[in-house]
Amino acid sequence: MDRLDAVVVGAGVVGLAAARALALSGREVVILEAEDAIGTHGSSRNSEVIHAGIYYPRDSLKARSCVAGNRRLYEYCVERGIPHLRCGKLIVAADEAQISKLREIQSKALENGVTDVVWMAREQARALEPQLDCAAALYSPSTGIIDSHALMLAYLGDAETNGAVLALKSVLNGAVVTDRGMELHVNENRFLTKILVNSAGLTAPSVARRIGGMPQDLVPGQYYAKGNYYSLAGRAPFSRLVYPVPEPGGLGVHVTLDLAGCARFGPDVEWVERVEYSVAGAARRRARARLLRHPPENRRPRRASRRFRDPGAARARRARPGQPVRHRVARIDSLAGVGRSCRRLPRELIREEIPK
Repeated sequence: MDRLDAVVVGAGVVGLAAARALALSGREVVILEAEDAIGTHGSSRNSEVIHAGIYYPRDSLKARSCVAGNRRLYEYCVERGIPHLRCGKLIVAADEAQISKLREIQSKALENGVTDVVWMAREQARALEPQLDCAAALYSPSTGIIDSHALMLAYLGDAETNGAVLALKSVLNGAVVTDRGMELHVNENRFLTKILVNSAGLTAPSVARRIGGMPQDLVPGQYYAKGNYYSLAGRAPFSRLVYPVPEPGGLGVHVTLDLAGCARFGPDVEWVERVEYSVAGAARRRARARLLRHPPENRRPRRASRRFRDPGAARARRARPGQPVRHRVARIDSLAGVGRSCRRLPRELIREEIPK
């Protein structure tokens, strides 16, 4: 039976980063990916934002990792020529009632070591973004955006340069903890490894449950939600990211930009009661999701757009407060998932519900 130093399950951004670190430390690494390409699930279903570490609980691992990772990721992007933009972000209070919440977010940011967050009155925020209407805002200059696919290719290149091997269409069917290490059953083969990294994203809990000897009470639960992003037709109204005060279940419907300067807003949140999912290659993949709440498709853009005020200042003066921007909604642009376990739904889960 072949022996390996380390096996990483999942070739998304987290798995590739782990494989890179292990390979750089001199270990023999194999990356198992069930699909026929890297980063086809959650890593390609997100807003590609480089966060500053503002929202996380004080002294938490997430807070420390995000603050340190923000600086190191920008350095890595410059070193490797990865497309990115330190565009900054505004977290806005829509009215006076939300200002106290905005103060709490500022305090949490400072506790986490995010010392560059700046409080802005309405006039100051409008000086940065003339089409923004708010009562007050927090400006985070260290928030930015990145080409996630270029980042994954860079991680993979570093890993392979240092001896790592990527095995596509390779499914971990099960594993058993033994005295000799972990015995893995991959496709029709068996291997022994000293280190196993479970970064399987959506299927990480089910992978953990297939490991013999793994205490089942330590396997995290799965809480799925489906989120839609909507593209904005025409020129982007902002040059920075614009976020509302966070809400239960996520950061709220916000405006993000891509590196081409196009804007989209989302995601909305629709909790999923049950997911039936199997990984068998893109051509043969079958999956279904039953939503707790599923409005007709043509009502989704209208409902999501109500969550974001019309960004045009001149138009806002002529319109009623909170007028939806449905005239700017072009199409469903992409999908992401949010949830307590940070699980993300691949596009294929809901392809049948989206008109082409």
